[in-house]
Amino acid sequence: MTTPAYQRILLKLSGEALMGDDAYGINPDVVSRIVGEVAEVARMGVQVGVVIGGGNIFRGMAGAASGMDRATADYMGMLATVMNAMALADAMRAAGVVARVQSALNIEQVVEPYIRGKAIRYLENGRVVIFGAGTGNPFFTTDTAAALRGAEIGAQIVLKATKVDGIYTADPKLDPTAERFHRISFDEAISRDLRVMDATAFALCRDQKLPLNVFSIFKPGALKRVVMGEDEGTLVYC
Repeated sequence: MTTPAYQRILLKLSGEALMGDDAYGINPDVVSRIVGEVAEVARMGVQVGVVIGGGNIFRGMAGAASGMDRATADYMGMLATVMNAMALADAMRAAGVVARVQSALNIEQVVEPYIRGKAIRYLENGRVVIFGAGTGNPFFTTDTAAALRGAEIGAQIVLKATKVDGIYTADPKLDPTAERFHRISFDEAISRDLRVMDATAFALCRDQKLPLNVFSIFKPGALKRVVMGEDEGTLVYC
């Protein structure tokens, strides 16, 4: 196949993916490599939206667990995602890719606010759009933000980039006999209690008939293979 299987995608990146082997923060080499993968598919004509997490800087649930008010902790986590989005956009600029950051929180001196129609126009004009600040609401994860933005922009699939190359019958780190699912339905994933995303995000994808692919962002060329429709990661279908 020489034509991409998907023309518009929503890529979900965790904040932890930007750390590499560091204990926290943003590893420039890792970010550069991820940007290279995104740039490759963008240059193929694929429209790319990105939702980025903030766990490499601050995680709201961890803050709440230590006694902080949950809503306050979540807002701090949203700000962390904006920092990551800005770093990602700057790395894309250095790689020759035009990117725009839109934030669900209004911080217009730094990045522009999320406006659905504007985001779609950017995508149609070949810009990579990076969505920061999650949904803009506490108590919702960036997984849910990915499902929501994917549905809003009319993405054909949500790609969840992780450290594991798909969904397995068991934790492959603990069980060497665990097998990767190549394809699995939303209903079967629920019946097997496979925790692919948080429940709200998973239900939103299922209800909107928005397929999901879970793959490893650390596997060279994996993003391109997913976009080309090859057997990479695990496809969750309706």
